[in-house]
Amino acid sequence: MIGRVGWMGNRYSRLVERRWAGGLAPGTAIVVIAGLSCARHAEEHWPLAIVLGVDGMDPQFVEAHWAELPNLYRLKEQGEFKRLKTTTPPQSPVAWSTFATGSDPAKHGIFDFVYRDPETMKPFSSMGETEEPTHRIRFGAYELALGSPRVKTFRKGQVFWQILADHGVPIKILRMPLNYPPVKCEGESLAGMGVPDMRGTFGTFTFFTDDPLHSTRDVPGGRIEAVEVHEDRTVLKIQGPANDLRTDKRPVFVDMVVERDTEAKIARFRVQQTVFILRQGEWSDWIEVEFPVLKGLKAVHGMFRVYAKQLRPDFEIYVTPVNFDPLRPEAAISDPRSYSSDLARKIGLFYTQGIAEDTSALRQNVLDRREFLAQSREVTDEQIRMLKENLDGFRHGLLFIHLSGVDQNSHMLWARFDDELLETYRLVDQTVAWTMDHAPGALLIVMSDHGFAKFTRAVNLNSWLRDEGLLVTRHARSGYAGGDFFPDVDWSRTRAYALGLNGLYLNLAGREKYGIVRRDDAASVLRRIEGGLLALRDPANGNGVVRSVSMTQDATTAEAVYAPDLIVGFAPDYRTSWESALGNLTETVIEDNRDAWIGDHCIDPRFVPGVLISNRKSSRPEPELKDLPKSLLHVFGVATPAQFNGNMIY
Repeated sequence: MIGRVGWMGNRYSRLVERRWAGGLAPGTAIVVIAGLSCARHAEEHWPLAIVLGVDGMDPQFVEAHWAELPNLYRLKEQGEFKRLKTTTPPQSPVAWSTFATGSDPAKHGIFDFVYRDPETMKPFSSMGETEEPTHRIRFGAYELALGSPRVKTFRKGQVFWQILADHGVPIKILRMPLNYPPVKCEGESLAGMGVPDMRGTFGTFTFFTDDPLHSTRDVPGGRIEAVEVHEDRTVLKIQGPANDLRTDKRPVFVDMVVERDTEAKIARFRVQQTVFILRQGEWSDWIEVEFPVLKGLKAVHGMFRVYAKQLRPDFEIYVTPVNFDPLRPEAAISDPRSYSSDLARKIGLFYTQGIAEDTSALRQNVLDRREFLAQSREVTDEQIRMLKENLDGFRHGLLFIHLSGVDQNSHMLWARFDDELLETYRLVDQTVAWTMDHAPGALLIVMSDHGFAKFTRAVNLNSWLRDEGLLVTRHARSGYAGGDFFPDVDWSRTRAYALGLNGLYLNLAGREKYGIVRRDDAASVLRRIEGGLLALRDPANGNGVVRSVSMTQDATTAEAVYAPDLIVGFAPDYRTSWESALGNLTETVIEDNRDAWIGDHCIDPRFVPGVLISNRKSSRPEPELKDLPKSLLHVFGVATPAQFNGNMIY
């Protein structure tokens, strides 16, 4: 999976911003357009199946460390260990959508983290978008929406656990990616990847510093705030959601007063009614706050954690993205809605943000590697507590949990810091041991959506298209300028463009706003692009850059308007550059990856299969990700609908 959406910067965060809903009933549940529901049935006696979805677990890494992973080895010996064929492309939103629906991307409609609107040529998140009410009543500086916002989901097809619930099977679905808001059905669900923070982004940290070399500015995935400390005291403003009750939509803030000891590296923090003390290098617990959206009348609830990175001589404070408070959720993060609060009362507060490991803070040198791993470990510990609480007393039905730590840590550690990455794998191994001991008769499946590869060279597909004469700029060899998407592109002469991590599109007449490629010519243009990419060599070493190019649809019909026309499968070591992913160009096509993000999987899927480790042997030598949901239905004796195009392996 690609980490937090902040990797694409605050420009991308604007694609997923969700203003605070100030409609007729501010704070009410979000309505899902799909309107999914499940029948209510009395619980019957069912087998127990437990699926640990370990995002990014790599089969080669596991094989190289069997001695350090004794419980995964024990599970293998009871059943099997196999590579699990992933999706094309091998991106988490794509793969987990296939797992959820049992269908290929052509059916469920998710092809990338990023979509583009062909009417505007602007990108947006494939994980959903919020549709605001169209009618509002204004009074002065405020306005009242006549209705509530709705989250539009782009994934198509019925999810397999909904079918199980329809047949009376008890279900617990914890942190399933792209399940926000959760599909409504009998059982309990907590949303995962796709849940925004309270700013409406997929995660925006704040770093307060008195270092004169730092200025207040936005950075990818966060914001740097320059502050001054007077007589060992300062006030830090913590930004919450945009106030949708105001016509200007200005964000709301809460003040955090920090009083530093005159000598020791210790400080007292006060936020509203909460007071806590931190020494340098310490983390706070979750701090619950109320953001005033209508003074004295209406507030919304959120929470954050504080890390006292430095208190003396420099002043450096890291604040996590502001999360929804699971005790008082302001969005539909669970089903039933009360489930998140029930869970928080049992295990304590936890990250509700879908991708919580703050890779952006490490990439921006706000946290060092040790600090990042400490923050990531807290996320993993919370997820393990969720599993243990939900498995306690659960004897029949399906329990799924998505564990994100291996994936997020692999992005930052892969092939360079194996010992530290192994610690995250050991946590999974220990979790497997606990699960085996507490559910000895259950079907236990440990699976992943993809594996990993090194990311050493960054490829700008838009720059390659420019050099091939297929993308034309208004000025000669326009370089990366930031700001707008596709800056300086002359659409009247452009035949193809790239967006996202694997996708390439034709500028198709009748589909794109400025389309010029006729449908009769589409196939020949695509063949030219395919041949050119497969012939592309890295000038630094002569290696082939692209191993496969897949056509997702017939471009002469192009019924799926959001689907790319081609999916580029890079060779190991190569991946789309950050600039190209958002429609920008660079001077050169291939450059060294100098980012702290050193591992990835958005390449040819043959090189990054997932894992399947289970105490039950599967019936096929080369199982695929799409086989699992169909097989889980079969485990419970439930017939599979036609949309499930995998094979039965259990």
